[in-house]
Amino acid sequence: MSGMTSVERWYPGTGAGSLAILVALVVCCSPPDPIRIGFVGGISGRVADLGVAGRNGTQLAVELHNQAGGVAGRQLELIVRDDEQNPEVAERVTRELIARGVVAIVGPMTSAMAMRMLPIANEAKVLLVSPTVTTTELSGRDDYFFRAVSSTHETATKNARYQLNSQGPRRMAVAYDLTNQSYTENWLNDFRDTFVQGGGAITQAFGFKSGGDTLFLPIATALLATQPDGVLIVANSVDSALLCQQIRKLDPRIPITIAEWGATERLVELGGKAVEGVTATQLFDRDNNTPAYRVFRQRYRDRFGQEPGFGGTAALDATNVVLDALARRRSGQDLKEVLLAMRRFEGVQQPLDFDDYGDTKRAAFITVVRDGQFVRID
Repeated sequence: MSGMTSVERWYPGTGAGSLAILVALVVCCSPPDPIRIGFVGGISGRVADLGVAGRNGTQLAVELHNQAGGVAGRQLELIVRDDEQNPEVAERVTRELIARGVVAIVGPMTSAMAMRMLPIANEAKVLLVSPTVTTTELSGRDDYFFRAVSSTHETATKNARYQLNSQGPRRMAVAYDLTNQSYTENWLNDFRDTFVQGGGAITQAFGFKSGGDTLFLPIATALLATQPDGVLIVANSVDSALLCQQIRKLDPRIPITIAEWGATERLVELGGKAVEGVTATQLFDRDNNTPAYRVFRQRYRDRFGQEPGFGGTAALDATNVVLDALARRRSGQDLKEVLLAMRRFEGVQQPLDFDDYGDTKRAAFITVVRDGQFVRID
């Protein structure tokens, strides 16, 4: 007995040849390794509403594909990382995911993080497909960055034209967040170009750094000191809501408009009456009635107990882009090559058509907060 292997001990009569066959059968019958997909977003801190929605949308897409058998006979494994809205953390978790062998990363959710992650992804030739990054600094570049959203040019100019055409404010004071500068400065510049060309003026552009110790009353006071007839806020939902509250204390009636980054459900929850009447650019139709969106919305609400919002919807689309491309990919084929060959993908609200540089467009429109709800007005 001392010379027996453990298999021979438990299965008497099993010789070396039979043992080799047994091992081969075990190997052949083992399920294939899962396909690893990464997700990176800010799922803690002040922008967590967008990051959590993005993570949930990605998770739901992966779960639905796994329930249907996975991709090419293999299950999917989602590896989630929090970038903490910190550039150094974003770089670190990108390297971690690449080291774990992910075939693509869904994310990040903000432009500042994308600017730091992309050089690492380019070097490794690992695709980034962002649900929500809109900076024009990444437009028209032959790289490994794709996005399921329009750039700031479409959303900011839409807002500026609305202000001009609706006989709204002509002297606008602006507050914008410097911690996501690639997005907020892009957005402000695109808005300013259209607004000024149409006869408007920017009385002041006040940059601030988002954080738990940020005081919004002094910012509101400085904005109104320039005697504007409207205020524009380009910031996350938490900061937008808090700044609206301080502005309303000083001037209850001045029109306020915000960028799409701040136009999430969290804005209404936190802002309360202070955000009533606030207009916002949107890339997402909460009243969309297409069958695909109705099914997705119900599944999302059943799974997570909340509305998907723009972040969850865009993340599901971005993840499905990756998974559809994986299903079409031939052995050894670069995933970027597959996406560029496919070009068109069906989103749950509208199709995504990628150009040669991985850019696409979503229809932009204007909403206003009425009775605690975003209502489409344009």
